[in-house]
Amino acid sequence: MIVLKTSRELELMREACKISAEALQVAGEAVKPGISTWEIDKIAHDFIIKQGAEPNFLGLYGFPGTACISINDEVIHGIPSKSRILKDGDIVSIDLGAKINGYNGDNAATFAVGTISADAQRLLDTTRESLYEGIKAAVAGGRIGDIGSAVQTYCEERGYGVVREYEGHGVGTKLHEDPGVPNFGTAGRGIRLLPGMTIAIEPMINQGTYKIKQLPDGWTVKTADGLLSAHFEHTVAITDNGPVILTKV
Repeated sequence: MIVLKTSRELELMREACKISAEALQVAGEAVKPGISTWEIDKIAHDFIIKQGAEPNFLGLYGFPGTACISINDEVIHGIPSKSRILKDGDIVSIDLGAKINGYNGDNAATFAVGTISADAQRLLDTTRESLYEGIKAAVAGGRIGDIGSAVQTYCEERGYGVVREYEGHGVGTKLHEDPGVPNFGTAGRGIRLLPGMTIAIEPMINQGTYKIKQLPDGWTVKTADGLLSAHFEHTVAITDNGPVILTKV
């Protein structure tokens, strides 16, 4: 069931999304060679708690961390660990959110660790821009397929693979609500976008094939060919005046 938010609910969403965005910024600022993903996770956790919110990933479906932290060929759901140490040239995706006053925020970004290759930087730039292409298509009266088509077209024209098995989603009192928001699709198809909808748009884009594989830990998802993957995400409100990014610092 899709829940349309009132103006009051959107204000509550804004607070949750503001904390989520600031937590992601703080975590991203901690990214450097030599730091562990566990340390980054703790920084994000402590920040969210200090704001009077709760980390909404922690314990969700049994996930053990505040943030999903995925390195290089890991697409999503990397588990924070004291033994996972970032090194110069890595890229690291951080996906996290906060809940406060009963409402959730959700966002993600991929960060460079030290100096990265030109190919890695191009992947990051393309994935980030594809997120904004998807957001531009998230207009009242349009369709869910408009978003996915915008992301897919932008990335595939540049030679990248668009992950099929995971997608964006509605956000509200639950972190994951209807509707699903795929990163591929056909413009003009799918559920109609209405004012009051709040959705997470989150392209997961691979350097090579779109195909993925899950590791035995039951969480970590990697590219099938071992090439890099990037992930960017914003929580967005559909309004009569166009899409509004709620997780913007």
